[in-house]
Amino acid sequence: MQQRFSMSSKFKGYNLQAFQKDLLAGIVVGVIAIPLGMAFAIASGVKPEFGIYTTIIAGIIISLFGGSRYQIGGPTGAFIPILFGIIATYGFQNLLIAGFLAGIMLFLMGLFKLGSLIKFIPKPVTIGFTSGIAVIIFAGQIADFLGLEGVEKKEAFIDNIIEIAQHLNSMNMYSILTAAICFITVILTPKLFPKVPGPLIGLVLSTVVASIFYSDHVATIGTAYGSIPNTLPHFSLPNLTVENIVLMIKPAMVIAFLGAIESLLSAVVADGMTNSKHDSNKELIGQGLANMITPMFGGIPATGAIARTATNIKNGAVSPISGVIHGIVVLLILLLFAPYASSIPLASMAPILMVVAWNMSERHVFMHVLKTKTGDSLVLLLTFFLTVFVNLTTAVEFGLVLAIILFTKRMSEIMVTAKALPNLEKNQKVEVGMVTAGHDCPQISIYNIEGPLFFGAAMTFEQSILSTINYKPNVLLLRMGKVPFMDTTGEARLAGIIADFSKHGIVLITGLNSQPKEVLKRTGLYRSIGDDHLFEHTGDAITYALQHLDKQKCLGCKHFAFSECAQLCGEPKIEADSRTFLSTT
Repeated sequence: MQQRFSMSSKFKGYNLQAFQKDLLAGIVVGVIAIPLGMAFAIASGVKPEFGIYTTIIAGIIISLFGGSRYQIGGPTGAFIPILFGIIATYGFQNLLIAGFLAGIMLFLMGLFKLGSLIKFIPKPVTIGFTSGIAVIIFAGQIADFLGLEGVEKKEAFIDNIIEIAQHLNSMNMYSILTAAICFITVILTPKLFPKVPGPLIGLVLSTVVASIFYSDHVATIGTAYGSIPNTLPHFSLPNLTVENIVLMIKPAMVIAFLGAIESLLSAVVADGMTNSKHDSNKELIGQGLANMITPMFGGIPATGAIARTATNIKNGAVSPISGVIHGIVVLLILLLFAPYASSIPLASMAPILMVVAWNMSERHVFMHVLKTKTGDSLVLLLTFFLTVFVNLTTAVEFGLVLAIILFTKRMSEIMVTAKALPNLEKNQKVEVGMVTAGHDCPQISIYNIEGPLFFGAAMTFEQSILSTINYKPNVLLLRMGKVPFMDTTGEARLAGIIADFSKHGIVLITGLNSQPKEVLKRTGLYRSIGDDHLFEHTGDAITYALQHLDKQKCLGCKHFAFSECAQLCGEPKIEADSRTFLSTT
């Protein structure tokens, strides 16, 4: 049952026992969020403390004002290539502006109830760009994993691979050992100790080993970015000039688009795990507020984090209080232990992000869609390769366009326009396949029309009818009971058929559904056809059509398409019935 997510409904029936569950879940998720927040920030091209600030501020705001009880917000891996590209092109200060503008967009999307529109993005598109982002993240960590020196991070994937290849001779065995220790720990910890946060244990263990045995042989956060301050971030408004807004509006749209998808996907995952229902529009409002406020404290864009949200649920969270506690835990650790973070080797951060990339790659779904060998496979591959080798914006644009084209093609193939006649052996039911060369009324043409009559199928519909009525029958009967939808292109083609045919005969339509009927009324075609030519049932339309035949043409006709033909053609009933049977077998 759908719930309305007001503040009161989120905490209805809240008690001490619920708080204890939220406290445990919040502490666990907060501990996990610290290494991830720093890693995502570093990979995005900013100082690690900005990832921590984002985790604290965005995490609390999203939990309080979002539309899911269980959502954990903060920096995520999906944003890494986007944010790195923005910083490389426009600089960090302009990233804050883009994040703020994205927050406004997300807030307005929620305010105008556009949350449900996200579900119309095809799954091959989302899987394609998510897998592409995962590849970019994974490749981006190779240099730190191997301890390569002099590697300059580039925006383009190919340029980064070339940089790595050119500096392979500078591999640092101490970095590789450190990364291996962290990687093995991250992999084994969930299997051996499911309740223990693997990334944190891997980070601490590898840092301790490096600090004791070879501290001067590996690059650390301190040597690369300086010490992490154990103070609260300073408040500062983004420099919102007209020039800056115009410059950053497109990057902001990309951030808002990706943020909306990621947050709502995470909320859907939470729904599936808890049998609950989130409010997608309220979730976007919460995400919008978080992304408007976070840049004022130097934070980077944030969204719902699927892995942390799932961890939150698995550890017993019952309300958004767990998300608030997660933010407070991160804040306390920042104030108390920030100086120690400077000793963390960059090689320790790399395997954490590699595991994140592996988990977000959707590899099983990717292969499943690929194996179908359908148009969806093509959309998937196009989106994936454009994400990796061009950029996310281009990938989504082309992926959506191709998906729309393929969908239009499929829908046009569904449209069936076929001649039909009553089955005189089965209760006079009008069926396709009854028409033969010797069994087809020369004066009444009946067509069964099935499928949406829209721009992709309208021309085929028109040609199917016009090409088969060159002999100009008196009556054209269109059975449209199985046409669920009609657009203006379909209406225009129908109007053309009616205008052309009405010059020498009459057009009857039966079974109009509500949406096509409304379109015909709005365009005036309904009135042009006339109420006397519109019928609810085919039988009534056939009775009307039989009254408008040229009786002289019926004399001697051997087709016997209708049960009334025996009388109309002037043959004895017994003989006529015999011929009718013979002509339909």
